[in-house]
Amino acid sequence: MGELVRDIAAIPSTPPSFTAPDLTAAPDLSAAPHLLRGAASVALVALAQAVGIAPSLPDPDGTRSDINGDFRSQGYANLAGGLFQALPSGGSTSRTGVAVSAGARTRWAGVVSGVFLALVVLLCGSLAERIPMPVVGGLILVVGDELIRGKRHDILHVLRTSWMSAGATVLTFVATTRLPLQQAVILGAALSLILYCAQAARQAKLVALVRADDGHWRTAEPASALPPGEVTVLDYAGSSFFAEPPPHRGPASRPDGTRGAVLILVVRALPDVPPSAMIKLLDRYARHLGDQDDRLVLCGVQPSLAHLLQRSGTADRLGDGGVVPAAPELLGGLEEAWGAARERTSRPPHHVSDMR
Repeated sequence: MGELVRDIAAIPSTPPSFTAPDLTAAPDLSAAPHLLRGAASVALVALAQAVGIAPSLPDPDGTRSDINGDFRSQGYANLAGGLFQALPSGGSTSRTGVAVSAGARTRWAGVVSGVFLALVVLLCGSLAERIPMPVVGGLILVVGDELIRGKRHDILHVLRTSWMSAGATVLTFVATTRLPLQQAVILGAALSLILYCAQAARQAKLVALVRADDGHWRTAEPASALPPGEVTVLDYAGSSFFAEPPPHRGPASRPDGTRGAVLILVVRALPDVPPSAMIKLLDRYARHLGDQDDRLVLCGVQPSLAHLLQRSGTADRLGDGGVVPAAPELLGGLEEAWGAARERTSRPPHHVSDMR
């Protein structure tokens, strides 16, 4: 006879007992380095499963799922389960799909299924020990096949749209078949982070905004240099993951030799609290323009960013009107900044330094 479940571990027929940690003894952390990688992998798998449930199976009443609440609930459940010798647990897309297909409508479905599972383990644990391991392996193959076939459209979409994502998908799949699961999970998470960084770097760009005669703003390619005595408007689009806008793409790369120019930088896409490197770059560029009788104006500034600019002294360097607060409109505050800048550039040159 082949290997059975009981050859690996016995299934107890009694409820788990409460085991409190011994707070009087000195903690033994010798096993922590060996458990850390596996614990991180289990946490990543559980959280990824929870995130995947919400978009695939939205709430019946149309409300938005609270992902943070799901994460907190899983954390509380695992902390409490650790006192009863429970294995790490988390959300499951497959179990949720089975429950919904069976007619589940509320969270009570999970409670009822948990109660029945406990009864099955307590009453039929000795029978489960007799299950041959090939049956368990076959069940895993069937479940894996159903998961892959259920996601085949998503897999084909990734393979057709992005070679970087396709490479990460293939590499992660190969890793799950050749490496221990915890190592494969960490590798997949690292690849996802690298892909995000690479895409963020490619998306970040400066776009010139040109005001047409009808008052509308149109996008254009940034000029190679700041025109002397004129107003240039740049919109920073994309992610600020790398902490600074791309000054090498546009007029910001060649400010030398200009006089009386005004650069309006729309920063509505920046986060409320940007990295310190961003603040340093804005301050350095404002000082560089000021030394040439030019001026930098930040438009669409969020309150948190305005506070940081004030604390760092950059707001004082920009001067009056150098920080235009954000408004509810998409380009709110830009007309105000544009009008003030046009008035400044229209004045005689000897007034330019007086306004700084």
